[in-house]
Amino acid sequence: MTSSPPIMIVGAGVLGLCTAFALKQRGHAVRLVDPGRPNASVVAAGMIAPAMESAIDDLSPDQARLLKDGRDLWPAFARESGIVLMRRPAEWRGGEADRIGARLAALGFDLTRDGDRVITTDDWQVEPGQAMAALKAALGEALIAGEAAEVEAGAAGAWRLRVGERWIAASGLVVATGAAPAFEGLPPATRAQIDAIQPIRGQIGVARAALTDQVKRGPGAYVAPMGSGAVVGATMEPGRRDTAPDTQTGRRLLEAAWRVLGRSPQPLEVDWRAGVRGATADGLPLAGPAPDGERLFLALAPRRNGWLLGPLVGSAVADWIEGRTPSPDARALDPRRF
Repeated sequence: MTSSPPIMIVGAGVLGLCTAFALKQRGHAVRLVDPGRPNASVVAAGMIAPAMESAIDDLSPDQARLLKDGRDLWPAFARESGIVLMRRPAEWRGGEADRIGARLAALGFDLTRDGDRVITTDDWQVEPGQAMAALKAALGEALIAGEAAEVEAGAAGAWRLRVGERWIAASGLVVATGAAPAFEGLPPATRAQIDAIQPIRGQIGVARAALTDQVKRGPGAYVAPMGSGAVVGATMEPGRRDTAPDTQTGRRLLEAAWRVLGRSPQPLEVDWRAGVRGATADGLPLAGPAPDGERLFLALAPRRNGWLLGPLVGSAVADWIEGRTPSPDARALDPRRF
């Protein structure tokens, strides 16, 4: 008796990895195509930060609740995947503390005030390098190195995917290619939806010096622990796809970072990096059935909340693939909402 072809996931950023991991945990045969180059999930601080993200972006109660639901999946997900989850306080410092504090309170997040500092225990962090290595190790032989060039749709939800010169049969297809343009062979409405994703360039800097023992945010910048050093970030530059770090942007981020830390500027060796994220019109990712194409699914465009929403996106896509009744969160991320 022959087994069914695997479900193919194209893209090895956080959403693709989390989706592949969720499906594998549920007993599905999966393969994930990893192009092997740096992506936006690596150029990140690994924030699991529903509280600060909700306050900074002035999200609605429903959106804030969805981010909190995504955060609540992390303890079990981290245990199962081998990801180190750091649950330490995060704080806002400096200007706009009253606004940030008021928004956190109105949305039901934990907070304490200390002068111009707003502190919450509702925000956590992972280190992207360690987290991606853990997920790839857990997937093992499910990883396929290469570039997905095109797909062909077959009967009854069957797909064929070309990776390099090799064609691979699939019983379902998940597109998790970040902000990249749609590849050849996808149906028209799906191509249009992928190509409508807004690219957003983000620049961060990785410093060797240990500048802080917890996430500190403020107007214009954040500083967070990263390994034995720290990460300084980050910009949000809509419409840009270039990834060459900009010196002037780095200088502005550092100036704001020193203000957040409440310290005088000092010489600091920083490795500046830039990545391109994707965003939809409502700021929430696309996670679920594509608008056309049988057994075709999307896991795309989390804006700057890829790490926060990774387990939720993976679970939502797996539920759709299995034909389960979608949760309210899964319905909120359904690509067909547009």
